[in-house]
Amino acid sequence: SRWDCTLEPTAHPDCFAMRRGLREVRGLSNVDAAALVVARGERPFVSVDDAWRRAGVPAASLVKIAEADGFRAAMGLARREALWAIKALRDEPLPLFAAASAREQAIVPEFDEPEVTLKPMKAGREVVEDYGHTGLTLRDHPVTFLRQDLAREKFMTCAAASAGRDFQSCKVAGLVLVRQKPGSAKNVTFITLEDETGVANLVVWEQVYEKHRRAVLTSSMLGVVGRIQREGEVVHVVAYKLIDLSAELASLGGREAPFPLSHDRGDEFARGSLAPDSRDRRPRTSKASDDSSPAGHADRIKLKTRDFH
Repeated sequence: SRWDCTLEPTAHPDCFAMRRGLREVRGLSNVDAAALVVARGERPFVSVDDAWRRAGVPAASLVKIAEADGFRAAMGLARREALWAIKALRDEPLPLFAAASAREQAIVPEFDEPEVTLKPMKAGREVVEDYGHTGLTLRDHPVTFLRQDLAREKFMTCAAASAGRDFQSCKVAGLVLVRQKPGSAKNVTFITLEDETGVANLVVWEQVYEKHRRAVLTSSMLGVVGRIQREGEVVHVVAYKLIDLSAELASLGGREAPFPLSHDRGDEFARGSLAPDSRDRRPRTSKASDDSSPAGHADRIKLKTRDFH
């Protein structure tokens, strides 16, 4: 990646793939990203050590890239593996090893340790970390992990609701993308929900809004009981009841995908791994068994909705 997103040709002449830019990594500065791009232009990086020495960026900047899963495509390192490797780095190489590296024209690690095997991260945790560090994911949509539970509660998909007949009763659930209450709409609130199949546009009348005000204003994931209203190609769901499903969304980090990750969107891989144990910058041991999410890592998806009044 470069700083900005770029288009790349695919096997289809009229289609392009978008490579995400380093600017999407939260907290990464333009200066450090530029240093990495310039150093990489000479020859590809072969390891975390190699990127750190040649680009001369602080270890903290590499941590931000690792948290965003940026070492997976080029080096095959999942989040936890990349963060584990970065834990051995300091802001300045030790003189003895730096001199040896320069003399031998090879990477000389500052610490030599046995190869470690880190516990894989659950698929839901990977999605939570994606949202926490870049604001989106190329993996399965968050609602995919909840679909079996939603189906047991008779929630249909947004695509099914869009294809439903006029006046059909329905139950729909999804992430809250947009809330808007235009001044010209006579106190009607419009909400856009998204699941793994598409979006559903809700119409919430004033009486329903007042009854379910907390759910409308605070939910990151919302369920709705209502009926379908069709006007030509325009489809709305008129809400009768709104249900806060934020607690269900908060369980995402502990879930596995109901089926393997898809491989038709961007650079994707089979499995990731958990974030590292929090430790001091010292020579590492060969064991990692802490499955908890350390401080600084997201425990749940935090969505930034677009609200208009």
